[in-house]
Amino acid sequence: MAVTDHGQINSGRDFAKPPIRLFKNLSAKLASLPMIMTATVIFVGCSIWTIVHSFTNSRLLPKLNFVGLDQYERLWGSNRWIVSVENLMIFGICSLIFTLLISFTLAALLDRKIRFEDSFRTIFLYPFALSFIVTGLVWQWILNPEFGIQSVVRGLGWESFNFDPLYNPDIVIYGILIAGLWQGTGLIMCIMLAGLRGIDEDIWKAAKVDGIGTLKTYTHVIIPMMKPVFITALVLIASGIIKVYDLVVAQTSGGPGIASEVPAKYVYDSLFLRQNLGQGFAASTMMLCMVVVILIPYVYLQYGGKKDG
Repeated sequence: MAVTDHGQINSGRDFAKPPIRLFKNLSAKLASLPMIMTATVIFVGCSIWTIVHSFTNSRLLPKLNFVGLDQYERLWGSNRWIVSVENLMIFGICSLIFTLLISFTLAALLDRKIRFEDSFRTIFLYPFALSFIVTGLVWQWILNPEFGIQSVVRGLGWESFNFDPLYNPDIVIYGILIAGLWQGTGLIMCIMLAGLRGIDEDIWKAAKVDGIGTLKTYTHVIIPMMKPVFITALVLIASGIIKVYDLVVAQTSGGPGIASEVPAKYVYDSLFLRQNLGQGFAASTMMLCMVVVILIPYVYLQYGGKKDG
């Protein structure tokens, strides 16, 4: 006990120093140490190792024989790499737009409390439970002109119908896009639906009282309120776009010719098929730069301009 200048009695714990921030939630911090160490050693360490060796002429085995920017000059002088980057841009832009559009539309429809909502949600989410290899093989069969959609439609009497995107080098990337959308929209739909269910019902009631239409309510009120949800969805979609590999291998193996090449497949082929580690490391480094380009806007949108409480 202690007596103040005004004669008031305070308990001794009022004078206790606040705990040092370093030791707050100590058990949680100790539990996270293995994960932090693993991420630091494996991700950061291996990334640095890859970047360093991308400036070497390593072939079958890594060696520190530096050749400057030669690997990057060869990389950007390769038509195969240029095609793969172009395909990634087409696939990425279309995937971002259509995944967000389809997912939000489906989520908005389910949010109207329709009958059999649980069943529909399960049906839409089910493709996400499949591996990309399985999805790619399924859509390879569906898009096969011999026994897929084209064959079925022609069997119905439309003999001039043509739909063989996986065998047409001009549109093959769109055939891969169809499979990617089929698998990826379910998860994003569920994220969007969770965001919509977090909107207060009073907002909808106020919009109806003010005579605001449903479409205008979505575009001017609901979507701006769901900004964190859209940011999360964008990051998930973008991370899947950059590492797309399984769908391409399962559906086309990069063909016809090199028409459906993507950066991830270029890296794999350079490392394990052509045994050119330096070229594979250079391509991997460029893919890392793509990831950084995506993460910087995400980090800024999430934390930029915010102050500690």
